[in-house]
Amino acid sequence: MSMTWLRALAVIVAVAGALLLLASGAGVRLGLWTYGTGFALLRYAAYIGIAAAVLALVALFLPQGRARWIAALLAALGVGAATAYLPYSVQQRARSAPRINDITTDTEKPPQFKKPLPYGGPQVAEQQRKAYPDIQPAVLAAGPEAAFARALAAAQAMGWDIVDAQPKEGRIEATATTFWFGFKDDVVVRITPLPAGSRIDVRSKSRVGRGDTGTNAQRVRAYLKRLN
Repeated sequence: MSMTWLRALAVIVAVAGALLLLASGAGVRLGLWTYGTGFALLRYAAYIGIAAAVLALVALFLPQGRARWIAALLAALGVGAATAYLPYSVQQRARSAPRINDITTDTEKPPQFKKPLPYGGPQVAEQQRKAYPDIQPAVLAAGPEAAFARALAAAQAMGWDIVDAQPKEGRIEATATTFWFGFKDDVVVRITPLPAGSRIDVRSKSRVGRGDTGTNAQRVRAYLKRLN
């Protein structure tokens, strides 16, 4: 009996999984469903990706008519594996990251927004110090004005939407948008004069969720790297 149907099924399932994966984020960005639904679709896409990869592997071992399907089956295997891996990597990051969504270079006196956002306090500070001991303020040899210009340029280079920039106050506020689900996170940068330079602190806070899968820490690290 011909196994064409099995090979075709592997390709169809791989395409369905990839489309569901893309839809999980696009639907949240477009406001079609909540981020909770988006995460659920992400999980279902992983299951479908695994199924597609298994079907493609089985079909590749069937000799009859394999030559005509080998390119499509290899593509289905790759797409299925990638569709399964992406949600898995997100899950692993979420498990390894602390259940906090507010990261700052100054846990004792966090940079504050014009409209103050409460900080989690000593417990959150301790969690951050244990999970991200490398996140520290940036110290520049430049004076406050030059440091502010450098901090603003770095924020713009990060692709953030600059909400407010006050050179005299040494404060920059911005909104960062996550890649997949389009979450809006709030960022504030504080420039403080030092006797021989300037200190730059940054704070990145998610608007939704208790955890952030390490997103805010990655953002702060990337910003600090641009300053150096």
